[in-house]
Amino acid sequence: MIIAKVIGNVWATRKEESLRGYKLLIVRQINEKKQEVGDPFVAIDTIGAGVGELVIVTTGSSARKIEGKEEIPVDAAIVGIVDSMDVE
Repeated sequence: MIIAKVIGNVWATRKEESLRGYKLLIVRQINEKKQEVGDPFVAIDTIGAGVGELVIVTTGSSARKIEGKEEIPVDAAIVGIVDSMDVE
């Protein structure tokens, strides 16, 4: 899992049938100093996150299992909203 910041939304009126009902968000990984790193990517939102929030993202085959639907064509899913982060 990675920690990322939600930086935008994706609207797609035409998409794979199994993606209907899912909100698509653009996220970018952050480091321990909360600085954005790496390239932005799209993740399905299963918990109601919004732009500007820090979120926990699972990737790979685990992302497809989040809703118990292994046939869904996703490789990143938001599974939590970060309330706080403490790094020593």
